[in-house]
Amino acid sequence: MSLIPSFFGNRRSNIFDPFSLDLWDPLEGFSFPGTVANLPSSAREISAIAGTRVDWKETPECHIFKADLPGLRKEDVKVEVEDGRVLQISGERSREQEHKDDRWHRIERSTGKFMRRFRLPENSKMEGVKASMENGVLTVTVPKQEEKKPDVKPIQITG
Repeated sequence: MSLIPSFFGNRRSNIFDPFSLDLWDPLEGFSFPGTVANLPSSAREISAIAGTRVDWKETPECHIFKADLPGLRKEDVKVEVEDGRVLQISGERSREQEHKDDRWHRIERSTGKFMRRFRLPENSKMEGVKASMENGVLTVTVPKQEEKKPDVKPIQITG
């Protein structure tokens, strides 16, 4: 006996397999603009690339970028400075190897290349850029140049 009636598409293949149950979606099959699920796989990869989340925080001493890159090693990520003041974070998440006997129930993690670029402010000190990766979070620190204080020369008033 199936938990989901057959007029909903007989979506349960084995009642004893908890992973074989998909919830019925009454809107499945309808096309809504802007939803990732309706895009072809190549467009989903581009969507994943653009969806790499990065926080940019400015402190009095530096600019700090934090990117969530779960499951990636530091060897899979590249941090570069282009054209003097453009910070580029890029990398690639490879697809998991498939074996002949594997049976996938759901694939939701994105794979493919990603890239984010940021134009840094003029007060950025490009020689001191540092990057570290810990627990799937990439942290890039860009120090600021010291602000030049105006040379103030007091003038004595006579009279």
